[in-house]
Amino acid sequence: MAIIFHEESRCFHLYNNEVSYIMRIMENEQMENLYYGKRIHDKADFTYFHDEAMRSQMSVCIPEPGILSMQYTRQEYPVYGTGDYRSPALCIAQENGSRIVNFVYASHEIYKGKKEILPLPATYVESEDEAESLEITLHDEVMDTDLILTYTIYADYPVITRNARFEQKGNSKIVLERAMSASVEFLDMDYEMVQLSGAWSRERYVKNRKLEMGIQAVQSLNGTCCGAEHNPFVALKRVHTTENQGEVYGFSLVYSGNYLAQVEVSTFDMTRVMLGINPEDFCWELKQGESFQTPEVVMVYSDKGLNKMSQTYHRLYRKRLMRGEWRDKARPILLNNWEATYFDFNEEKILNIAKKAKEAGVELFVLDDGWFGARNDDYRGLGDWYVNLDKLPDGISGLSRKVEELGLKFGLWVELEMVNKDSDLYRAHPDWIISAPERFESHARHQNVLDFSRKEVVDYIYEMIAKVIRESSISYIKWDMNRYMTEPYSKGTDSSQQGKVMHKYILGVYDLYTRLTTEFPEILFESCASGGARFDPAMLYFAPQTWTSDDTDASERTKIQYGTSYVYPIVSMGSHVSAVPNHQLHRITPIETRANVAYFGTFGYELDLNLLSEAEMERVKKQITFMKEYRNLIQVDGDFYRLLSPFEGNETSWMVVSQNKEQAVVGFYQRLNKVNASWLRLKLAGLDENTLYEVSCDMTPSASYDDRLAEIYGARTSEEMVKTYTAYGDELMQAGIPIDREDLNKKGGDFASLIYTLKKVQD
Repeated sequence: MAIIFHEESRCFHLYNNEVSYIMRIMENEQMENLYYGKRIHDKADFTYFHDEAMRSQMSVCIPEPGILSMQYTRQEYPVYGTGDYRSPALCIAQENGSRIVNFVYASHEIYKGKKEILPLPATYVESEDEAESLEITLHDEVMDTDLILTYTIYADYPVITRNARFEQKGNSKIVLERAMSASVEFLDMDYEMVQLSGAWSRERYVKNRKLEMGIQAVQSLNGTCCGAEHNPFVALKRVHTTENQGEVYGFSLVYSGNYLAQVEVSTFDMTRVMLGINPEDFCWELKQGESFQTPEVVMVYSDKGLNKMSQTYHRLYRKRLMRGEWRDKARPILLNNWEATYFDFNEEKILNIAKKAKEAGVELFVLDDGWFGARNDDYRGLGDWYVNLDKLPDGISGLSRKVEELGLKFGLWVELEMVNKDSDLYRAHPDWIISAPERFESHARHQNVLDFSRKEVVDYIYEMIAKVIRESSISYIKWDMNRYMTEPYSKGTDSSQQGKVMHKYILGVYDLYTRLTTEFPEILFESCASGGARFDPAMLYFAPQTWTSDDTDASERTKIQYGTSYVYPIVSMGSHVSAVPNHQLHRITPIETRANVAYFGTFGYELDLNLLSEAEMERVKKQITFMKEYRNLIQVDGDFYRLLSPFEGNETSWMVVSQNKEQAVVGFYQRLNKVNASWLRLKLAGLDENTLYEVSCDMTPSASYDDRLAEIYGARTSEEMVKTYTAYGDELMQAGIPIDREDLNKKGGDFASLIYTLKKVQD
């Protein structure tokens, strides 16, 4: 790993064993990107990578007879107005009305390690030797403003992170109207853009499109989160890149608010990628001595396909984005009461569910919505964070102790950023919601958004919920957020500063997270936003897992979890076994398949185990035993590989392989059964080709299949059956595992699944 500046050629080269990033100071003193890709040898001069020629209608930005046009230059942080007619990375309004700027090289600093960019979350290092950083200071003389571009390259990952900071030194004020975190340019357009898009209950579906001239983009404008619609991530992959081979560039924004991820292709086939805060409804005034910090972009390069890109994100985010006590720990197996009771519960009902959960081997019981204020439905009570004693006469403190006496840990649901108008909080502080004066206040889910851009609001909520936690024994908190922002306006902010509100709102969320995780470091936080609408890297900095989707149907979850795995570690995905018929789709899937999908996540249950049949309860106990045996491999130690895509065929498959390649767990999922169908072979990945593995699969028929046989024959016939054989890694990867369709029939037919475990045969 090194960052080298070649003084004579004025070239910077950032590189490690896998990736190189090269840029230079141009003749006009601005910064140009020369190369980003697979590691190349360092040398003194790369300036010949610059391409230039006279063209019609070209504006030249240096004195004659020189030739330099911004329109055809791969700029590091492009601006509009001096001959480049593509989208800029920044726009600054000045007091004279001009938006023309000229940020030129002033200085640079190379140092070991990586600095924080607080109050924004970002990746970090624990030792200076893990990374090296470069800060390039550019200066606009007219405004007397500094622009600092920061780059960090990690030693052990093909990762470069970027951010930008503005510092106003001049006497006049400036207004940032656009301040992207990073811009990267490529010489050609022979790429497909990969994005993760969807909606509530179908979050992060994988979408691919061939780049075309013009702009293609994803964004969020909902104010409170990155959104279920589009994730703050894009990748550029070569057309023939697959999961296991080919070139791909990933771009992930560590931010939870309004963002823009844009890819623009010029009519000369040049491709510009930009990520950052969405400029829509954003403006940030800077006076002398003030600064503005943009969020971090994490760029990953892979020449070994999409799986390698994802594994890099998984390792980095697991080890150098997540923090705290739970960063390196496998997650407790939990049961959440929401789909079991909704709002209709009392202490007796809750304890009965908890007792059955303990009997099955569950380790953590989570009390969901309905425990506070007058919260008997979703019309009232949000914001009143004191216990409903009619439901829980001994309060959360009493209930939490009773649950712990059963041998379980206790967890609690909250939705701290929202308020119902039918609440004591709103009646006392009606001006504390996001809404515009004299305008209709749009409602969603019967609730409004609290104005977290105001410190006094954050302070109030912190004190209320911290009191509940201090008085109780709480090991886990599910932090929900169930509506987007409308009428973005703060009644506690001056009219000239309204363009700051949505960014300050997110900073307020980060502030509350920081306070709670600092005071209660032992608590496992799970973020949630009407399902998976807030699944972004910044949240992982505070809460090391996220509720992946409100859609708990096993078949649909294969799509959601498959897409989520493009960026996010398996251990970050909240995944539960829920009741059937499924509460979102009303579909019935085997309880085995529901668990086989949920294994590849945090794993838990969202149902009342008292309502299961005897056969199903036995399956649950086996599932929990299995997860306890393999969760460290799945969640902490292993590398995740996608094998078969649910977006391309009837089957889905993925697997986790231990770092030493001595163990693996493989999931195979069938959507619809087929009659008189062709043979199936499942080819694995990531194994050691010379290692002999014992391959095992539990072929015990599903509980529903067993119940049908019992009904027909008057007796159960499904004794536990495990198929086992040995094979070398090369055979499993090249020839594959033969899958018997009759086994899939016994597993339920439609929506059947199989779990294979692999263990090295010891010499």
